[in-house]
Parts: sequence; C-alpha cells; structure tokens
Amino acid sequence: MLTSLLAFFEDAGTIVTTAAEPMQWGAIFAFLAAALAFIPAGIGSTIGVTLGGQAVAGVAAEKPDVYPKLQVIQLLPATQGIYGFIIAFVICLRIGVLGGTIAALTIEQGLQYIAGALPIAIVGYFSAVFQGKVGASAIAMVGKNPDMSGKGIAMVAVVETYAIFGLLVSFLMVWLGVAI
Repeated sequence: MLTSLLAFFEDAGTIVTTAAEPMQWGAIFAFLAAALAFIPAGIGSTIGVTLGGQAVAGVAAEKPDVYPKLQVIQLLPATQGIYGFIIAFVICLRIGVLGGTIAALTIEQGLQYIAGALPIAIVGYFSAVFQGKVGASAIAMVGKNPDMSGKGIAMVAVVETYAIFGLLVSFLMVWLGVAI
C-alpha cells in the first residue's frame, strides 16, 4: 500500500509555487514535518501551563507571598513547545529554508523528516500535559507548605526527562537520519 501511495505522489509530478519554481512532494512533506514537530508540542505546553496557571491562581489568592515559587513550577511545561520549535527549526535549516534555496527532496526523504518529527510531537504533547498535572499538584503542595517548593520543582522536572529524550531522538533522526 505504501508503494502505491508513493507511486501516486511520484506520478502527480510537481506543484508550481508563486515563484514559478517546481516544488517537489518531498519538500512539502518536510514542511509538514516542521509543522508536525511544533504544533502538538506547543499545544501540549499550552495545556500544561494552563493547568499550572489555574492551580497558581487558587493558591496565590490565599498566599500571594508564594507566587514567585509557584510561577517557576507553572512555567516548566512550556519547554516542550520550545523543543518542538527547535526541531522545526532544524528541519527548516536542513532543507535550506534559511539559506534561501530549498533542497530537492525525494518523497522518501520528506517522509523521513515526518518520522523524525514524531518523537517530539508525540512525547512533547503528552509530557507537557502530564507535567502540567504534576505541576498543579506540586503547586497545591507548595501552597500548603512553601518550604516544599524545591521538591515540587524536582517532581515536575522528572517528567521533563522524557521530553528531553523525545527532543534528542527527533534531533538525531532529523540531523543524522536524512541524507540530502
């Protein structure tokens, strides 16, 4: 089935861009990969930071003096969106978007970029959401005992480990896995 899908795209030829230059399907898939790397990780970060923000609002209303400690915990799920952005940037760098000339990519190369974007897309999304949930619990803990902020940050940072693994796997797949 994959072979027939690839044959369809090969037969479809090229797409003409506004500059009247042909754009190959491989490049389209690479652009899709850049978007795929960032969008789910960014959405997950938004959800995670929102969960933390809701918890901060409740605790800070009762104890405004602990707000700075709570804000650090709330912001930790934002890193997954940054990781997704890094991989999207690396994909754009690899295919020549930043150099002004987009590389001619085969469909297989474009699909390899999509595969390379998947670890940070999937792991980034879920780790950010679950990091936000752990963060909300840590915020409640710090609200009851402000001296527990270091432990709360450590609890949230443990979830970050998997986002870092997703970033590293995606980076290795994108930087080393696709030969141009």
